Amino acid sequence: MAVTMPMIHLLIFVFALATLSYSSAYDRLSKPLVGDDGRIYVCSNKKLFAFESNGSISWSMHIDYKCNVAVAPVHGGFGKIYLIADNRILMVKLENSGTSEPVAELFFGPGPGQQVETEIIGLSVSTLTSTVFINIKNRGLFAYKSHGRLLWSIGPVLYKFGFHQGCRKNITDCFFASVPVLDQCEGSIYISNTEGQLYCLSIRGRHFRWIQDFSYLDRNFTITAGNNGRLYVTVPVRALLLALDVFSGNVLWQRSIGPLSKADSVPIVDSNGWVSIGSLDGFLYSFSPTGDLKKFSRRNTDNYVIQVGSFLDCSGFAVYTSQIEMEGKVSHTAGEFTTVSAIRPKVALLTMLVPATGSIYWSENNPGQLTTSLSKSDLSQFLVDEEILLAFLAASKTGNLLQCRTTGQKLASSCSQARTKLVSIYTGNERVIALFLLFESTVLAILIGLVRFCCSFWAKKKLQDQGLGSFLAKRCSLQLKKKALDRTITELERKAAEEAADREVLDKLVDISKEREGIQRKLSTSYSLGRDKSDSHARSILPLQTGKTKSYSFQGTRRKNMTMFHTMSDTSSSESSYEGETSMLGNKDSSTKAKTKTLMMEDSSSSGSSSEKFRRRGLRRNY
Repeated sequence: MAVTMPMIHLLIFVFALATLSYSSAYDRLSKPLVGDDGRIYVCSNKKLFAFESNGSISWSMHIDYKCNVAVAPVHGGFGKIYLIADNRILMVKLENSGTSEPVAELFFGPGPGQQVETEIIGLSVSTLTSTVFINIKNRGLFAYKSHGRLLWSIGPVLYKFGFHQGCRKNITDCFFASVPVLDQCEGSIYISNTEGQLYCLSIRGRHFRWIQDFSYLDRNFTITAGNNGRLYVTVPVRALLLALDVFSGNVLWQRSIGPLSKADSVPIVDSNGWVSIGSLDGFLYSFSPTGDLKKFSRRNTDNYVIQVGSFLDCSGFAVYTSQIEMEGKVSHTAGEFTTVSAIRPKVALLTMLVPATGSIYWSENNPGQLTTSLSKSDLSQFLVDEEILLAFLAASKTGNLLQCRTTGQKLASSCSQARTKLVSIYTGNERVIALFLLFESTVLAILIGLVRFCCSFWAKKKLQDQGLGSFLAKRCSLQLKKKALDRTITELERKAAEEAADREVLDKLVDISKEREGIQRKLSTSYSLGRDKSDSHARSILPLQTGKTKSYSFQGTRRKNMTMFHTMSDTSSSESSYEGETSMLGNKDSSTKAKTKTLMMEDSSSSGSSSEKFRRRGLRRNY
């Protein structure tokens, strides 16, 4: 990755601390945790305190170990918090079963009086999987279930296909050096090593997703999960903020910020996806998800600094920030190094604003009415800095006109920004694109039809004797003839349905029906566009009739014959006698039948009127 801006090393010296009160006799509080219940959890020496937002102590409990004031307690979900004390991890159950008193248990590390052999760099807790991740110096990253069972552990060196990844330049002295950072939306863990490499692991197993090397910038940097498809890396010594893609680890953009007060400075990410961090130049730098910059300052920044991180409000959209006016501030740049010195804080300007819109909801000076009331509460017993003060402002919802949301709602809002956006490969007018796609679909359908048409004729023997043009012309001629016969048959059927229909109509209908069946047979076999199969379920041409005419039916082509029953109510006795004789012929053998048929046909041809009558009244004709 190429650096797109000048590299400026920053050497920062800040000797000022804005406080509500200061005395060496006061106890120092640890970094605060704003709980889901609106309380502020801090520890001091061997005590854990739960403060109400007005500064009064809700409860306190004694712990057997001295807490690490540089690390804030960690929210563990289900009424639990975790904290580091004397290189041990304590799990505090805020509500014990049967009582309302909190209970502290040793979660990780040796018991009381036992020697500590490890150094805990940091921890984080996944409330979704009830898993605690612990980074132990020189040993690796460990994952424990909330009841204490070890799930897995992993070191900074990964061997794959005979090659090792991570700590390539120094295997022996390389270890994980940062607090494990969780991305709840992507189910990932981010952690860096002492050689300036950043790792991405799966939250459910010890599988590396990617490793990126940022040692060309600096070996020390901080990590912030955006929970919005972005991962932010802050390089304090170069005053750089980088946005990474969580799926690949590639740098999406990098921007320059003002000098930072601490090497562990981290930005905050709101529910709009804006990332904000304060600088010693007095500005709050806020970047959109695409890297657009907004700088905020309520005063002339010549004598102002921002030296602590901001806090999110309960809605997740606004931030509380503190801008301190110093009695003297000097900035000096020599080559690649910038030195910022400031002394004697005068007043702090507290502000609540929405970075995405720039709207300011509340602002007040410190000392002021709010801070004066806090100084008269239980908080006055401790050394309070700006970070503690901003935590109380966020917990008390001071000046907040926005609707508060739960942690799950904030997380869902942030995670929704990580959804993959559809990228169009076309540019230009959308109507033209739609017409072009329709045209492509039409052409494709035509091609499919042509291919199917060619395949249908591939095995036709008829085409081997004549061309395709002659074949189609003959088929078209047969179809036209069939349609003409259909119209004629329809007209004759209408006439046959009448009671006084002429028998000549019935005879003509028989002949036309036979001719139509022959055409249909050709169209379904030799001149078919599909497979050469005839219709095995030919329908009757004439419907059943009522009245004097009983029925007329014509069988299909498979039997190769046609039978007509025509019985009139006024049939003579001679006709009945002839019917009896004819039916007796059916019981003879085939040779006798043939002779009888020949005699009948000769007899029929000798007399015209008798032949016509016999043909009209015939009961069976074989074809």
